[in-house]
Amino acid sequence: MTAQGPEQRLSELGLAVPEVAAPLAAYVPAVSTGSLVFTAGQLPLRSGELIATGTVGQGVTPDEATMCAQQCVLNAIAALKAEIGDLTRVRRVVKVVVFVASAPDFTGQPQVANGASELLAQVFGDAGRHARSAVGVAVLPLGAPVEVELVVEVG
Repeated sequence: MTAQGPEQRLSELGLAVPEVAAPLAAYVPAVSTGSLVFTAGQLPLRSGELIATGTVGQGVTPDEATMCAQQCVLNAIAALKAEIGDLTRVRRVVKVVVFVASAPDFTGQPQVANGASELLAQVFGDAGRHARSAVGVAVLPLGAPVEVELVVEVG
């Protein structure tokens, strides 16, 4: 019996690796150095469109933002796969940074970020457990409510 790979786990969740989101400016979706891959910040784009816009706690609910964080991770996984070719090469998700466009009184950034963290654990198992920062910000590109970036170790 063979161990399940990340793409099989995604499929079981009813998800798939999307096309890599086109950069919005002068950068690339992911860069490798040594055994690490750094993704650019990924927005909650699906088929080239943001799945939500606005500020969490003021027009965007925490549940909507959590779904956005999941979509951001899918897009980061797409950038990662394009960079390394095969997701089974992932040895460890090292660090996740989740930016949340937040209303001044919104303090639930960690719960929004769980959308990203929990999906990474489901897809990569123990290798998906990571250090994380969840940061509230005033605004994100294109009015997105969430942006996620990853640092991943590959072998």
